Amino acid sequence: MQFVCRLGTPDGRVVEEVREGASLAALRVGLEKTGYHVFEMKPTGWISRINLPRFRSKIPSRVLMVFNQELASLLGAGLPLVEGLGMLAIRQRHAEFRKILLEARDRIEGGESLAAAIQSFGDKFPPLYAASLEAGEQSGELVGVLRRFVRHQKLILDARKKTVSALVYPAVLIVLSMILIVVMVLVVIPAFQEFYASFDDAKLPFLTRMVVGVSDWARAHWMVWLPVLLVAVAAAYQLVNTAPGRRWWDRQKLRLPWVGKVLRLVSLSEFCRSLGTLLHAGMALVPSLDTSIRSVGNTWVRNRMADLPQQVSEGSALFQAMETTGTFDELAIDMVQVGESSGELASMLSTVSDFFDEESETRMERVLSLIEPLLLVFMGFVIAIILVAVYLPLITIVGQIN
Repeated sequence: MQFVCRLGTPDGRVVEEVREGASLAALRVGLEKTGYHVFEMKPTGWISRINLPRFRSKIPSRVLMVFNQELASLLGAGLPLVEGLGMLAIRQRHAEFRKILLEARDRIEGGESLAAAIQSFGDKFPPLYAASLEAGEQSGELVGVLRRFVRHQKLILDARKKTVSALVYPAVLIVLSMILIVVMVLVVIPAFQEFYASFDDAKLPFLTRMVVGVSDWARAHWMVWLPVLLVAVAAAYQLVNTAPGRRWWDRQKLRLPWVGKVLRLVSLSEFCRSLGTLLHAGMALVPSLDTSIRSVGNTWVRNRMADLPQQVSEGSALFQAMETTGTFDELAIDMVQVGESSGELASMLSTVSDFFDEESETRMERVLSLIEPLLLVFMGFVIAIILVAVYLPLITIVGQIN
């Protein structure tokens, strides 16, 4: 079989080549024995290029974090890796993860490394995890690497928890307001319409006629607009899941007022924290850059960083390569320059990521403090229009009767 391989060469270059092998795992082992670092491998052919929906879910972050914490404790106590994996697999409640751990244990017993066994499961695990394990095994500091990865996961989960908590109230407000509007348009307005119809001589105001017309159209043509809406949502979902569509959508998110700056800071924090974690684990700078770039969620930011490994491998300093992307803040570039000069790049990157996290959290709080009243005003305005349209004829009719 032929595979498209993204490789780090022994001399520090990053290349993409087509290689042949009996299987993906066998080819990976062979390349690693010859000194290559494997970033990505996928089969060639038309089947691999079809953009099908992905039903294979990743291992939940919290489950992975707890597993690594327990594995680090077992290895730190002197328990062999194979026995530790077997013990944790038996106690694992996540059924899919249990199967993965048992298969990984069998692979390790067959001579593979822990990193190679984890990489064989593809996108079940984040790229940073397999790269960290590889660096830990090569440096003999697997326990320390696992503990640093656990700290990394805790910081990521805390940031996500704060973001979700901050977005709960606006999301509930939007959902309840939309439900209220739908109920009024489809249920309340038709009931009032029958009441108004009993007054033959009463002429409805323009606003009421407009709202009633919308209600009549929505109820009469729901078999048309509802399927069209569902198809449009499905088409947009498919478009966003293509590579060009995802780049376009991620770019548009960065252009949003107020919110775009927060999303950019989150992406930069992901990159700096991942790079610092890998450098702490003892991995070389160029492969660490490649893995850290792939850990960035925003594809537009990721593409702007794509040339960093090549520039660094050609002799540029990291801070100089970062300047060419047009993505990093001047403060981050200056701190990375200081870290490279002092030999404390990993620690400085962790400091930069902490700074980005704090700034993004502060900006998020400011954005939410603006969004919540704006949502209240907008939804109140829409509901007020509907209420006025419903009750205005009643007031008019009573005046005419008097």
